[in-house]
Amino acid sequence: MLNLLRQVSVTVAVTLAVSFVFTPQLTLAKSGFPADIDMLNLTELPVTMTDQGGKLLLSDSPEMVEDDGIMYQDTVSGDIRLFFHHVNATKELKKIVLLLVNDSDIATDVVVNQYGLGGPGLDYLAVGKTAEMNYLKQAESELIEVPAKGTALLEPILNKTVVPPDALVNGIYDFQSKIPIKVVIMMLPVDADPATFAATASVLPNTNHRLRGTFSGRDRILVPSQVYNSAQDGVMAITLADNKLDTYVNGIDATDGSKTLNYGNYGVMYKLFLPTAFEKNYSLYLNPRGGAYAGGMNVKYRHQEEYTIGTPADKLFFGNKKDNEVAHLGDYAGGQSLWLTFSPPGASSLPVKIVLAPATKNK
Repeated sequence: MLNLLRQVSVTVAVTLAVSFVFTPQLTLAKSGFPADIDMLNLTELPVTMTDQGGKLLLSDSPEMVEDDGIMYQDTVSGDIRLFFHHVNATKELKKIVLLLVNDSDIATDVVVNQYGLGGPGLDYLAVGKTAEMNYLKQAESELIEVPAKGTALLEPILNKTVVPPDALVNGIYDFQSKIPIKVVIMMLPVDADPATFAATASVLPNTNHRLRGTFSGRDRILVPSQVYNSAQDGVMAITLADNKLDTYVNGIDATDGSKTLNYGNYGVMYKLFLPTAFEKNYSLYLNPRGGAYAGGMNVKYRHQEEYTIGTPADKLFFGNKKDNEVAHLGDYAGGQSLWLTFSPPGASSLPVKIVLAPATKNK
């Protein structure tokens, strides 16, 4: 996402037959977070991290796609997540397509469990936020039939979507396949047939950032090793995606067999459980540490209340002006079950901190 961060000021709207528009679902009150808190020196709440789930396919190199071809491909089975993030860096209209190729003699069904799509658009932060918000809010499964020795589109709408020059498309797709299936992410002319094009297309060269590959453990489960007590512990933080306290995942670029590192853990779904002391209410905040940030967060509270909020909820992005900018994630009663789910959003800067503090009001 490094090239995109230099272009986040572009806000020209692109009018297309298909559009994905971010609409905040919940506007939170002013946080009341103390302005004199030193974000750089907060005490860390120790957590245990466990990677689980199936494979993560990451396709973000080349990020700026200058030629027709295959950005990434691999043959996988089981539980799969695909995160792709590409810009049409040509001067022509293109399309970016996700193709499933079944090389076996047996037809198979691919089940899409959850997905989110953003773009095409020139405001890259808006595209990344849209993809994440759509993913977190979507819960309906879809079935895709892939014939023996045949192909199918993972997202048919992309084959009908024109991507203008300099526009970004970002998507997150969770799906299952019982047999090995080849997943191909490619850019091609708008009038080209995806299956015909893929049969002769070349894999585009990797870039210096090398942000593509196949990784094990698409989900990261985080559980603090101590119960948070707001009255005793005060303000604490959990730092994510900094490659120190929370390391980046390692994988293999299936196109050439080289080792690769997921800088930023894009596509990794973080699931954080927070054990807290009874009758000790607390507040939660998100603090971006790397710069401009625009994403979403799923909250599951007391096993019954579940909703998705924008981070931030009251504007597109934050984090590019001062170190102590926060998005208020809510006030909660201590001792009640709380899960937070999010993933580093496309085009945003990492790392981030989840900040816990004494409640600003009773819950």
